[in-house]
Amino acid sequence: MNPKYKNSYKNNKKELVSLSVYNAGFQKCESRYQWGPGIRDHYLIHHIIAGKGFYQAGKTTYELHEGDTFLIYPQTEITYYADADNPWEYTWVGFNGSDAAIILKATDFSQTSPVLPTSELKESIRKHLLGIYDARGNGFADSVEMTGRLYRTLALFMKHSSVKEHTNTAGGYVQTAIAYISANYSYPITVEDIAGYVGVSRSHLFRSFETVLQKSPKEYLTEFRIKQASYLLTHSSLSVTAIANSVGFDNGLYFSKTFHKAVGISPREYRQKRTPTM
Repeated sequence: MNPKYKNSYKNNKKELVSLSVYNAGFQKCESRYQWGPGIRDHYLIHHIIAGKGFYQAGKTTYELHEGDTFLIYPQTEITYYADADNPWEYTWVGFNGSDAAIILKATDFSQTSPVLPTSELKESIRKHLLGIYDARGNGFADSVEMTGRLYRTLALFMKHSSVKEHTNTAGGYVQTAIAYISANYSYPITVEDIAGYVGVSRSHLFRSFETVLQKSPKEYLTEFRIKQASYLLTHSSLSVTAIANSVGFDNGLYFSKTFHKAVGISPREYRQKRTPTM
């Protein structure tokens, strides 16, 4: 019998807003090896390299074999476990970010169909997922490399999806809005500016964001700016006022209040606690 093994990497620098790799790895499980019941705070894709196992999401239990792929959704109670006689071997990646939900909606994964028979793509999926693990590292450049490889992996599922692309949908509007925010967050843009760029009314944009991301455009814009500010506080020597200006706040006091409300401490306290020691 082949020895059991597990190789796992957890990324502690989840600094990218649009998409970040949380963890990656591969494992040959012992008989009946189980995770759960429990929930994750991020998405997880598992691809079965060999063997057999079971994935339970909600009231449905799926039997999986070599070549199958399953997706775990955040905040969803799940259990998965290896077969007693032919325990599975799999590779996985965990991720989250503002792009995650939009990209996954363009694949055949869904809450009601979280398992895909991907035997015809098994070698490509395996190589893509292991490639993310191979890019692991503690530097910011490593995080960017892992995320780049994750985008390519998700694109593989998109290209072989039965989902047709429609730009005039909630997902399309949100994707266009996020692209605009990413390019213009350092300016004092408003929700009206975003809606105007997308070409829909403010109320329509609001409904699209609520449908896709379960948050308003204003909440997303604020979270994006705070995330960027957090990075600058720990990776630059800019003053708090300069950082506020750099992420689209023209009032330093308002920035500090907004930051404190979102993070729980002031920007200066955050810098003191999070600045890397040399």
